[in-house]
Amino acid sequence: MSLDLTPVHRNLHTKVTFLGLEFEDLILVLALAALMNLLAHFAGNDAHFLGMPLNIFMEFVVPVLAVPFLILFKYGRPRGYLTDLVRSFFSPRAWCALERDSQQAEAYVVEEE
Repeated sequence: MSLDLTPVHRNLHTKVTFLGLEFEDLILVLALAALMNLLAHFAGNDAHFLGMPLNIFMEFVVPVLAVPFLILFKYGRPRGYLTDLVRSFFSPRAWCALERDSQQAEAYVVEEE
């Protein structure tokens, strides 16, 4: 009796994207929508932008405009670029030890003859 083989097509290296954005980018858009929703409550009822009430613009239009902006911003950049960019803003700076110190006026090591 021969063994029946069934091909299973799995690729663990495929990029999971939605609208050309990664999962982390969509979380950023959702966070922006929540922030704009909070800020929209502080806008007055008589405030308008481009003929629509400012709170409607902030709640819906700003997050919708963020998606094409992120697509254009990330074009040609590697996967996880936005996460690395945000992480680089909050990580401590590591400076080069070979760089000349601009604040030190005297020589640190004095060579005696």
